[in-house]
Amino acid sequence: MKKTTLSIVSILALSGLAFAGGDIAPVEPVVEEVVIEPSPFYLGFGIGDATVNNDTTGEEFSSTTYMFQAGYQYNTYIALEGRYNLGFNTDYDQGNTNGIAGGYKGDISNWGIYLKPMYPIGDFGVYALLGYGGVMLDDINGGDAYESGFQWGLGASYLLSEQVTVFVDYVVLYDDTGFDYVARTNDIDSDTWTAGLSYRF
Repeated sequence: MKKTTLSIVSILALSGLAFAGGDIAPVEPVVEEVVIEPSPFYLGFGIGDATVNNDTTGEEFSSTTYMFQAGYQYNTYIALEGRYNLGFNTDYDQGNTNGIAGGYKGDISNWGIYLKPMYPIGDFGVYALLGYGGVMLDDINGGDAYESGFQWGLGASYLLSEQVTVFVDYVVLYDDTGFDYVARTNDIDSDTWTAGLSYRF
């Protein structure tokens, strides 16, 4: 009788463990996904062309340019950006003037600080550049010719990744009467085209 009682108790205990074990789910480790957002700071480099043109006489200076870019993107729609264009391999067309003796041996350079409103359309984006900057013709008539003022431009970009963007834009560097050399009373305009790449850290 004792053996039968012990057997029944053992079966009940084991069946109780089986039911209890069925209610216990295995513990799975909690994995937290860490998303690293790109830094708002970015740097860029581009190559393009800058011109200074005398609309009155047709005299024109045209330099191939290297453009260096640094900026801070506050959010999806606005950034603050600084640029410097360094010219080289300049072509000179004297237009209807007597020209510069021996031709122009200098280059065009430009700097600018811009507010950059942006509007994304998927991976594409369009933007404007609105700011202040200066344009210089170096080594002209024994010195440097320099003017500064309001600058503006338009551009388009394509997002290759969260950090890398390619872009192309056009910026008006100067558009006014006169420039700091012999053409002080003529209508002068200056602009630049640039294609480049930006990297967000």
